Amino acid sequence: MAFIIDDIALSPIKLTIWLAKKLKESAFNEMTDDSKVLEELLMLQMKLEMEEITEDDYTQKETLLMERLEEIRNLKKGENHGS
Repeated sequence: MAFIIDDIALSPIKLTIWLAKKLKESAFNEMTDDSKVLEELLMLQMKLEMEEITEDDYTQKETLLMERLEEIRNLKKGENHGS
């Protein structure tokens, strides 16, 4: 009987902890989703080929996207080592 009362009394705290873990997991998954960066790289390449941007613009934007991609991969690598 005491266990049931404890479970009822602690359920709001357990729910809050569970929700916080799910939000953290969701945020991490969104931060480490490299598909958007890869899509931007592809679009950038297409713009260059269609001469919508200059070579210099392409190089600058590509560098930024590659840095973001590297950050994402480092985050993923860090999570794998931390688990």
